[in-house]
Amino acid sequence: MRYVFAPPATVSVPIVGTADRFAVHRIYCVGRNYEEHAKEMGFTGREPPFFFMKPADAIVAAEPGRPASLPYPSLTKNLHHEIELVVAIGTGGKDIKAPDAHRHIFGYAVGLDMTRRDLQGEMKKQGRPWCIGKAFDHSAPIGPITPAAQAGDISHAEIYLQVGGLDRQRSQVSQLIWTVAETIEHLSSAWELQPGDLIYTGTPAGVGAVVPGDILTGGVTGLQTLRITIC
Repeated sequence: MRYVFAPPATVSVPIVGTADRFAVHRIYCVGRNYEEHAKEMGFTGREPPFFFMKPADAIVAAEPGRPASLPYPSLTKNLHHEIELVVAIGTGGKDIKAPDAHRHIFGYAVGLDMTRRDLQGEMKKQGRPWCIGKAFDHSAPIGPITPAAQAGDISHAEIYLQVGGLDRQRSQVSQLIWTVAETIEHLSSAWELQPGDLIYTGTPAGVGAVVPGDILTGGVTGLQTLRITIC
């Protein structure tokens, strides 16, 4: 087969303990999935889950033991961090029931849903899609993926983000409004999940702005730490 230009390289994420890599298919993100963050954004309660997407090439994959660099994006003066537990799908499926969701999970990683908050806010005011605020280049940093069998009890893990060594976000994965299993059930009713899909499961309270020179350190108990420098 001939192409009019060379196809781009496959986007991939390192896997803990092996030279193999996780090829990324799609990135799904869950909005307002921690109660305190929902309140922070002006909402309350267990609202129905909603989703948005980022392109696979928005990934900034940090290699094991090495920080990654994230260029400050264009058009914004208010770039926000959102620390998230990321679920890596290893077995696809449609209409997956929550009790069966664990069978479809390859592993977990620490991720950041970077957001051009000023642009997102302007789109909200106009009732337009958020893509310019959420789905821009380099908007999905992620650390190495830990296989599920090695990750421990993720459902009760601590999740945190520090900027310059100071806490910005800190919570428990148990505080998710919609659990990982429930999220997979909802997602797979709308899309057929595929091996290589990543699910950014939502962020706790404490989101805020970062500037060039900031060093972000994010973690989830049992997973490799994610370190990002804004440049």
